Amino acid sequence: MPHTVLLAEDDRAIRHALERALTLEGYEVTAVADGVEALAQAHRTPPDVLVLDVMMPGIDGLQVCRVLRAEGDRTPILMLTALVETADRIAGLDAGADDYVVKPFDVEEVFARLRALLRRTGNGDLRGDGADAPPRGASGQVVVGALRMDVQARRTWLREREVELTRTEFDLLELLARNAGIVLDHATIYDRIWGYDFGPGSKNLAVYVGYLRRKLDLPGAPALIHTVRGVGYVLRAD
Repeated sequence: MPHTVLLAEDDRAIRHALERALTLEGYEVTAVADGVEALAQAHRTPPDVLVLDVMMPGIDGLQVCRVLRAEGDRTPILMLTALVETADRIAGLDAGADDYVVKPFDVEEVFARLRALLRRTGNGDLRGDGADAPPRGASGQVVVGALRMDVQARRTWLREREVELTRTEFDLLELLARNAGIVLDHATIYDRIWGYDFGPGSKNLAVYVGYLRRKLDLPGAPALIHTVRGVGYVLRAD
């Protein structure tokens, strides 16, 4: 069975072009023009993955994302945004989105991100050519200093405080935690988390690391995630 995609984009030309490209790629696509239609369709026929434009009339993509997450819907969401500021991208992650693509985008990048999202949710890969997901320990627990992750329940605690993470944030933190003390280069992280290296110009990884730091770093406490300039990132116990 083909994977189902709910696409919400108010720009008619972009919507039609992306719908056609996704269909040719093997997806079953339902395309709508605004957030109201997107919510109605998601409730009527839940898709495998949603692709939401951020800026839409009436209910925008961020609001659609917030409503679905508030309802307990964990369907992976890829945001399409023309906003290039880091704060704007963080707003999408804050709303519960799993990933984003900045316009103008290469359709192959959209395909790669969708494959990664579907692979991480256990829905498989249309092409089967992606990297494996981060390995799962037999115990289902990852502990590094004051950080504890329950992989099976996908819950995270720092000391006694539970930390709410999106799917992508959790996968990234798990990868770093399982390799604590080891510097992971950008290409390795992109391959393991997204299944695709978006090149040296991409800010995607830096945005997610920054967001994790905002959630994990405590005032006066040593940082958990460290940048190794020109190489990548490493997680070290405090």
